[in-house]
Parts: sequence; structure tokens; C-alpha cells
Amino acid sequence: MLKRDVLVIGAGILGLSSAYHVKRTNPDLRVLVIDQFSGPAQGNTAKCAGGYRDLLTTDANNKLSASTIRWFRDLQENQGHNIGMYNVGYLYLLSEPEYMKRKESFNVMEKIGVQLKYHEKEDLKTKLPDLQLGQDEEAEEMGLHPIEIGVQGLNCGIVNADALAKTYETLFLRLGGEAQYNTTAEKLVLRPRNELGIPGEPFVWQSSEIVGADTSRGMIEADTTILAAGAWSGRLLDAIGVDSYMRPKKRNLYVFDHQNLKRLINTQGFNEYGKLPMVLLPDANVYMKADLREGNIWLAETGGIGREYRLEDDPQPDERVYTENAYYSVVRYLPCFRDVRPVNMWAGQRSINGVDKQPVVVPTPGMIYVGAATGNGIMKSDALGRTVAALHNGEAEAVLFDGRKLRVADLGIKDRKVGIERF
Repeated sequence: MLKRDVLVIGAGILGLSSAYHVKRTNPDLRVLVIDQFSGPAQGNTAKCAGGYRDLLTTDANNKLSASTIRWFRDLQENQGHNIGMYNVGYLYLLSEPEYMKRKESFNVMEKIGVQLKYHEKEDLKTKLPDLQLGQDEEAEEMGLHPIEIGVQGLNCGIVNADALAKTYETLFLRLGGEAQYNTTAEKLVLRPRNELGIPGEPFVWQSSEIVGADTSRGMIEADTTILAAGAWSGRLLDAIGVDSYMRPKKRNLYVFDHQNLKRLINTQGFNEYGKLPMVLLPDANVYMKADLREGNIWLAETGGIGREYRLEDDPQPDERVYTENAYYSVVRYLPCFRDVRPVNMWAGQRSINGVDKQPVVVPTPGMIYVGAATGNGIMKSDALGRTVAALHNGEAEAVLFDGRKLRVADLGIKDRKVGIERF
């Protein structure tokens, strides 16, 4: 049996960020990260698009994302860590109905300092010659409306999720932290605070706390357990009757590498790189990005109503979700995708908070649970790690990288105060 001061379950982006900030603020503590995979961020962190944005409307959400984005920039520009950060922007291509639905959110964003740029229809024709703005009667019947405007978030872009996770791991290990891979947490261990030595403890009338986890390599005991296992957190929490405040949903990502898409990738006028920004087509329920290193395009469907909630240990991509579903909307707006099939694909899982769309940092006796990031763990990772560390240290507020403060209890449940993210 191992004994550590802090056990972190999950070496995804939230687990590594939490481990780093706990160790950074408590250098003498023995902090151990475990993960079921063979290295850092090999689960759902590795299977995301790696986007970041500050296009958010609530104060808490804006603090989490904006401060994390500044941390990313400092990592790459000042600390010498190449995390593949490109500030390409986020471009929402909107029909009139979609724009009117989101207009108030854009107004709120601008009031809190989010930088937006509006692209009128004629501007989009010039900058995106591959984009089909108008739609015919058949498209209208599909619910696909003509694009009237583009709204671009300027402080938005992409990072390499794998490089970012390895950077967190490097920083953590440099401080003397420990990582143990190929180690599956099989269950959380409960123990009464006042043990009686009677078989069957803890009983319902005993005050109990989590004291670590049984793993595939034996028991690991800890004064504090930090659960950051993403989509798998529910499995561990369900077994002890604790709510995870999220449900897992599959996300398919498809990679396209075709000559017909080269002009789309090398789009001018949106960023300093002369490349396609992260593009979202709300009517089509898809988003896409240009991979600047490989020169190809990644595309994903947003996974709304009709996409089931289900935990999968090894989610497999389904090409038909694109070829027999999303494809028909994509080619209506971007005819350059016609008859182009994906050359690669994979699937991951998002941990969906269906109530207010924002992450949780929840204390339970002996444990801190961080999760329910709703597919936005990357872009809030640093701020969430700092919040976990503040909670562990008994502090009421987390001091974020940009100097702003976030009340730790705001991300909890008992005194939650985050509002509902409507964008």
C-alpha cells in the first residue's frame, strides 16, 4: 500500500493542472497522479480539437477562460514551452435567426471586455470564396438558412492538447511530483473517522471520509484525493452515492486532407497566419479548424439532441455520423467538401453539465472533485487547477493568473453562484 499526502486520479488536463498547482503551493507535500493509460492525457484530452475562447457570458466562465488563455500565452511566449498556441480566432457564421438568438449574448460579451469583430455578408464573400452564403428551397426545408453575418472572437484559437498536457506534467515533475501510469482507480475507499474495528464499517450512522483509492496496483491511501477522471468520474462517484453533476457524451472528430480544401485552409483576412479560424456553423451543427502543422482540416459535429449519453471505455468513431448525417449540411455551406471523405477519425467523450454548462469544483470529506467541464476543460484548465489548489489549501478565493479572484464556493454546489452560460 502506498501512502501519499495527495492522490490525483486522472492525468488529463484537469488532473495535471490540479496536481501542478497543489504541488506549486505546497512544495513539501507528496503528490501522486495516477492514470489508467500509459502516459499523460491519453484519454479524452487527447481526443479534443484543442480550441480555446473567451466568448462566454457569465462572470465566472469569463474569468476561468480569459485567465487560462493568458497563462497559455505566457507559457509559450515567456516560459519557452511550445504548446502549439495559435490565436487564429473563433468565427461564428450565422443566419439571421441564429444571429438574433445570440445578439444579446454578444452585447453582454462586449460589455465585459470580450473582443469581437463583425464580418458583413460582402466581407465574407471576399474572405471565404468557398462559402455558399445563400441557400435554396431544399436547404431551407432542412432548416439551413442563408448566412448573413460572421462574428469573430479575436482572443480565441487553438493549442496542441498533447503538448499542453505534457507541459503541465513537466512542470509538476520538476517540483518533485510523482506520476504513475497504467494504474486504474477501481473504487474510492471510504473509512469512518472514528474506526471501531467492526467488520462492515463504515455504517450509515458513522461519519465517513474518502481516504484514497483501490487501484489495479493496490491500495493508495491519501489525506486528500482529487478526482479528475473526466467521463469516468461518474463511475467512481456513483459507487459511493455522490453526484458527478455530468453525463458523458461521445464526440466524433474527422480529418480531411484534399486538394479541394487547400484554398479554404489558406484563408486570408482573419488572423496573422493567413489561415482559417476555428469556424462554427450553428445551423449545420458542426465546427472545424485548420491544423496548421499538418495542413488539413478537422471537423466535428456538436452532438446535440439525438446524441445519446453513454460512458464508453474505448469510444470508437462512427464515420456514418459524418457521411450519412453531418455531410449534407456541410456541403450546403461549403461545396468544396463535396465527395471528400475523411482520411482519419477518432472519438472522445465530453462530460456534459446539462444544467448551467459550467464546471464544478466540489468538496466531499477527504476528496475534491473537479469536472463537468462540458467539453471546455482545455480552455479553463489553469484556472480550475488554481481553484482546486485554493480549496485544498482552505482558501476562500482562488487568485487566477491574470490577478483576478474567483470565490471557490462559486464553483461548488451548496453555495454555487455562476449563473447559466447561454452561449
